[in-house]
Amino acid sequence: MNVKSNVEEYQIELQDLCKLFGDVPNIEINVVESVIDDKIIDDFNIINNGINKNYSYNYILNNNLSELRKKSYRKRQVKNFLYLILSKELNKTLPWGSLTGVRPTKFARDLVENGEIKEYLIAESLEKDYYVSKDRAKLIPMIIKNQRCIIRNDNLIDLYVNIPICPSRCLYCSFISNEINKVKDKVDTYLDCLIKEIDAVKDIVRNKSYIVRTIYIGGGTPSVLTAKQLDKLLNSLNFPVSEFTVECGRPDTITDEKLNVLKKHNVTRISINPQTFCEATSKRIGRKQKNSQVLEAYSLALQKGFVVNMDIIAGLPGEKFGIFKRTMNTLLELYPHNITVHTLSIKRGSLLANLNNSVEKDDEKNVFKMVEYAEKTLIENGYKPYYIYRQKNQLAGLENVGYFRDDNVCIFNIDSMEETNTVIGVGAGAISKRIFNIENRIERLPNVKFIEDYIARIDEMIEKKKEFYK
Repeated sequence: MNVKSNVEEYQIELQDLCKLFGDVPNIEINVVESVIDDKIIDDFNIINNGINKNYSYNYILNNNLSELRKKSYRKRQVKNFLYLILSKELNKTLPWGSLTGVRPTKFARDLVENGEIKEYLIAESLEKDYYVSKDRAKLIPMIIKNQRCIIRNDNLIDLYVNIPICPSRCLYCSFISNEINKVKDKVDTYLDCLIKEIDAVKDIVRNKSYIVRTIYIGGGTPSVLTAKQLDKLLNSLNFPVSEFTVECGRPDTITDEKLNVLKKHNVTRISINPQTFCEATSKRIGRKQKNSQVLEAYSLALQKGFVVNMDIIAGLPGEKFGIFKRTMNTLLELYPHNITVHTLSIKRGSLLANLNNSVEKDDEKNVFKMVEYAEKTLIENGYKPYYIYRQKNQLAGLENVGYFRDDNVCIFNIDSMEETNTVIGVGAGAISKRIFNIENRIERLPNVKFIEDYIARIDEMIEKKKEFYK
């Protein structure tokens, strides 16, 4: 499916919306927008299987809106019109309607803060105005209600540290991540450069009078580092924070010695991510773990007092609903503090995307049932949704949702997903985001992606960061 518009700034999001309807190569769409006084007219020419159809929509633009809001409103309207046309032409609806962004909660919060809707009408507005399904729409106000830890303060920041190294490459992974056996001889040099960048960040924090609220070490799989390497890295991260998270996603990398190092440096949260409790699936997707390793790592983490998150994925290759249900029920027996339910995303650049017929069409129907079951059973067992994000090419156009029990939300996840606080990112592939809350503006600064480039250009990364945070 191909779409063209005479308004260049619409092009990407209109194409993204088309992609959500699937691969339909025999449809061509041309969108022409014209303006007559305060009336906006959107004309659509659709060629579907050689049949030419024309649609036209118009509306009156509110001149009381700022120029920025006018642009946003116009883009939302043309996406709505395209969604209605494609739904009719293809006899298909999408769970998130005409919304294409990564952060549906941020979108809803912006509508409230700009006075377009009342907070108690969020679900109704998403369903009525953007064609979001009833079950997805009701999630958003629930999540926003559980994000009360948000503090908008330009001097309050989060620190993200990237370790782009894993024991092996998962079938679905598209991250720039290196297998440990291929970069083993570079790890110590990488850590030296990383610590050099962290030291530069300390100067920035001091000069800007920043307060570091949380630290999050992600990847990759940070726990692939040895205990000695972890100790060296954590020694450099001596900020007094309210939350300190380290991803230990692969249970086969977790040892008692490593957990003791994390505890010594006041790490408060870790992740242990089985993704599935079907060992045949684990092997199929390139993870060597055994269920016994997951259980052993989890038991050790609880003994040492860590808050633990566990990830699972709905729609993994070869898994039907019964297997996913057993995974969910096992998780509920373990009762971790957080559970994140991901929907499989078949990303370009992943090994999965290159396999023919690896994901059947039936899997899309299957994944709806999985996600519905996860949401229902988690809420029934005392968990609450607290953050959500969407990715391109997710099965059935669904999403990823993080759940918590008691008061165990991950502040970093909320801050980064809602883009409410500045994030300083260090390491290869890390992205820094500077938030200007009063101006409602975000600036981004990426580090180079590859370990070799990062090592060669570390001084350049540091100078760019100093300039960025002037």
